[in-house]
Amino acid sequence: MDDPLRRDVLVHRGIFLLVVLVLLFFRLLPSGGAIARLPGPDLLLCLTLTWVLRRPDYLPALLIAAVFFVEDLLLMRPPGLWTAVVLLGTEILRSRIALTRELSFALEWLFIGLLMVAMFLAYHMAHVLTLLPQPGFGYGMAQVLASILVYPGEVWLSYVTLGVHKPGMGEVDKMGRRL
Repeated sequence: MDDPLRRDVLVHRGIFLLVVLVLLFFRLLPSGGAIARLPGPDLLLCLTLTWVLRRPDYLPALLIAAVFFVEDLLLMRPPGLWTAVVLLGTEILRSRIALTRELSFALEWLFIGLLMVAMFLAYHMAHVLTLLPQPGFGYGMAQVLASILVYPGEVWLSYVTLGVHKPGMGEVDKMGRRL
């Protein structure tokens, strides 16, 4: 049988992968040789956290791990380190989905901001403990702050263009199943 709910999940997973490919393509483009003074936001992280918070069934842990592992390899970061940090962060978020479902957007933004800071600190501490070379702390923190500032736009864009929204308590899909 053709299950519309399953098809919707698969379509959104495909859209996520397409957006990831576009983001990685633009991230790998040469920047003209000049080093930017301020780092840009991590749009892939914002997108992932937005979708996990709103519709955790769209992004299974294996898909998140695969996407961020490929990003680690392409950006020549320590393979699997940022992947593990992001996977841990998204699973923390996924386990708190019942608590975050009814939060106002301001509290959600604060929660996501604190999660992003904690993820950056864990990544930075892993670099420090293993004596890996790393960019400056201030540079990384500026990227986290840029990501936090971009998060509302990412939420709005996901909602308007793709209809990825946070289901309310007791909300059901077209087939009458709880979301």
